[in-house]
Amino acid sequence: MNPTQIDTPLFGRLRFVLVETSLPGNIGAAARAMKTMGFSELVLVKPRYPDVLSHEDAIAFASGAQDILATARIVESIGDALADCDFAAAVSARLREFSPPVLAPRSLATHLATETGGRVALIFGNERFGLPNEIVEKCNVLINIPSNPGYSSLNLAQAVQVLAYEARLAALANEIDGMNANPRDIGFHGEAASVAQIEGMYVHLEDALRAINFLSADSPKKLMPRLKRLFARAGLEKEEVNILRGIANQILTGRKH
Repeated sequence: MNPTQIDTPLFGRLRFVLVETSLPGNIGAAARAMKTMGFSELVLVKPRYPDVLSHEDAIAFASGAQDILATARIVESIGDALADCDFAAAVSARLREFSPPVLAPRSLATHLATETGGRVALIFGNERFGLPNEIVEKCNVLINIPSNPGYSSLNLAQAVQVLAYEARLAALANEIDGMNANPRDIGFHGEAASVAQIEGMYVHLEDALRAINFLSADSPKKLMPRLKRLFARAGLEKEEVNILRGIANQILTGRKH
């Protein structure tokens, strides 16, 4: 494997292979699932309808992803579908006694994005029968989607969506980490209030709360520590401390009148 191949985005290396698909609508829906996640390479192995890529149901269910159908290929065997692939993963709800290593979708996606170079394929079976053992045995890994043990049946397009979603997360890991950054690392930040400024605000606020009889002069010990804990979590800025002191000042001024 050429190490530089991993530098090629997964979006340009990942192929979705559908084997002996029966319903044109499922192929269209799978194309839509792929496109929403940024993938485009679709290969069909012996679909039930030879003209499936132009079938009205496939086009209707593609719902805007007709370009995926337009560039899809139809081949006669799994060997043809995987001819130039360096890695293949079979997707199946049914575990085999003798099978390649079993991975969850997220583990697979991370592996494909960070450790596997070259072209890779995800293989999905027929809606009723799934994938035959002889195809599973040709693959590097078997992918099992964690689901409700009492009802583990996923529609073909739903399975494609799950794998495409996980592959997108792995491919964009650095960007998504940025999206999930601490909210305090995003947007405008004022000057942090000093310990002395915050402590002065607490004194001012305690005086105001006593003035309106919200805080008992004899027992401020429970409420004030809780308020301090609340404000400590907020990470107060200087301007915010000034606002709180302004509120306290308005309360005290109002009491005088």
